[in-house]
Amino acid sequence: MTALIEPDAEEWRTYDEFAAGIDTYRLPNVDLSGTVLDIALDGGTAVHLAFEGDRVTWNATGDLDEPGATDPYDAVAVRDDVVFVNLPLESREREALTLVYSTATHRATLVRSQISAEATEGTPQVGQTFWAGTVGEEEPSGEVPGPSRDLIGKRNVYRYSPQHLYEHVYISSQRYAWQCLQGVQRGHGDMDLSTVWKFADGLYLFCFREFRIAVASVWLHDLGYQLMTTGIFLGLNGAGESEHSRAGGHIYPLGSVSYPDEQPV
Repeated sequence: MTALIEPDAEEWRTYDEFAAGIDTYRLPNVDLSGTVLDIALDGGTAVHLAFEGDRVTWNATGDLDEPGATDPYDAVAVRDDVVFVNLPLESREREALTLVYSTATHRATLVRSQISAEATEGTPQVGQTFWAGTVGEEEPSGEVPGPSRDLIGKRNVYRYSPQHLYEHVYISSQRYAWQCLQGVQRGHGDMDLSTVWKFADGLYLFCFREFRIAVASVWLHDLGYQLMTTGIFLGLNGAGESEHSRAGGHIYPLGSVSYPDEQPV
């Protein structure tokens, strides 16, 4: 058994310290070489992506306004028909794009994570923007991805590596609470801003933005089939530089509560 680390209450760990090794139990990457995607997002934004090797050439109109760029990517087949793709952008400083799409329903979601130039007290320094969309020209099926209250009241434990064990409690449509049970953050925890979107049956996009340090994350929880989660981080490391990290692991549900009267926001 791994020895437990007792926390130093005065030492709040930096993003790069707690993220090291947090992808140990992540699902394996897949190669999208030769894949071309045309994504139509709500609000008129369109994104074109062409994958080759470990790079993707892309352009976008509308809110993303990109005439053309080439960046690295990583992709995970979360299910046979659902792919999680992250672009840890080199063409844009302090920014990442995370795409989830289905080859069966032709539905998609896109999350843009951006680190603000300056920290503002009471506001997470890494912000996120969300879009629902479709892939290709075929008629989409199933429900449109969007905000969900399905996780409110649920309590799960997440095992990312032999040294990373965290508990999440989903408090409302806007916040979740976490604590580290094992790892360099052991004994530390907080309540941070969060967003949950339902992508498909049992598949939930969970995103959080921390207050105390400049970091945000995008996860796709599979609570229906595999009880696995696939995610990424974007934040500032201990040197104050932007850094991208992969993450993932196993989900262990602990239970849930329901509210008899007034409901959380």
